[in-house]
Amino acid sequence: MRYGIGSEILRNITFELKPGSFHFLTGPSGAGKSSLLKLLYLAHRPSRGFITMFGEDVVSLPRHRLPALRRRIGVVFQDFRLLDHLTAIENVMLPVTIGGGDVATARAHAEELLAWVGLADRMTARPPTLSGGEKQRLAIARAVIGKPDLLLADEPTGNVDPEMAERLMHLFIELNKLGTTTLIASHDMALIEQIGAPQMRLDRGELTLLPSPGGRA
Repeated sequence: MRYGIGSEILRNITFELKPGSFHFLTGPSGAGKSSLLKLLYLAHRPSRGFITMFGEDVVSLPRHRLPALRRRIGVVFQDFRLLDHLTAIENVMLPVTIGGGDVATARAHAEELLAWVGLADRMTARPPTLSGGEKQRLAIARAVIGKPDLLLADEPTGNVDPEMAERLMHLFIELNKLGTTTLIASHDMALIEQIGAPQMRLDRGELTLLPSPGGRA
């Protein structure tokens, strides 16, 4: 992957995320972690090579078919990407409601998730009134409400305290146990070692697969 005519940000990378797997994406700043996530949530196509996702070659797939694939992917963005004119609960419900899901069911699930991430008393608040940590937790609740087939998270615990970080990681693990393939970009090596999942380490645009220290698949 390259931007414009610059040098390749990612090169000679081959890997497979098996259905139901859990991996951390690690590496120094500038290594290409966010660029790799952009490829995986279909914001960009690779400059060369191919990506197969859910049995589809997404590089050659017509653009009008990409939205259906994106609805199977939950994303926690580093910059949150919340809609300021919607309340917290409306932001969380959005992935379900725009997909035509039942509103009452979506609201009940959103209330449960907001309580889980410690925002039960902020359901009617709008993003501009929330702190960075609250926005982070809101973004995570929105990403998981649809029980996606693939969950991608870019530094999801970067703005919360260690206790909340563990709680959020438990949410990711429980979602993974239900079958969601999970890839989390993180610098928090203590948390990574505690969870014990295998790592995909990026360094200078190249990827190395590191085995799980704790034996997780």
